[in-house]
Amino acid sequence: MSVATHVFGILGSVIILLGIVEMLRRRQLSEKYAVLWLITGVGILILTIFPHLLRGLSDLLGIAVPTNLLFFVSIVFTIGVSLHQSWELSRLESETRKLAEDLAILRLDMEQQLKQRTTD
Repeated sequence: MSVATHVFGILGSVIILLGIVEMLRRRQLSEKYAVLWLITGVGILILTIFPHLLRGLSDLLGIAVPTNLLFFVSIVFTIGVSLHQSWELSRLESETRKLAEDLAILRLDMEQQLKQRTTD
């Protein structure tokens, strides 16, 4: 790996980490997700600073090309995040439906009370 590529990778990792911290500071990213992304960003930074760690890990696991290990881990991570987001979305849809039903019941009850008052 050339020095320019190495420096470019480190700068990219630092920019990603700074972006995560800034989103967290502006409350655009929830703390529970920020931890996941900060760990990911630090992991990318470590692998960028010490690329021999990826080579050593891929040798240990018997994977010939270190980037294949990186792609595999990235795909598994992406599937995990997607699954978690789907779970969150399903939970929020259920909660929204329940709130809409509760609101409809309250409106009906309020309309019935108003009708009863006007007829009395």
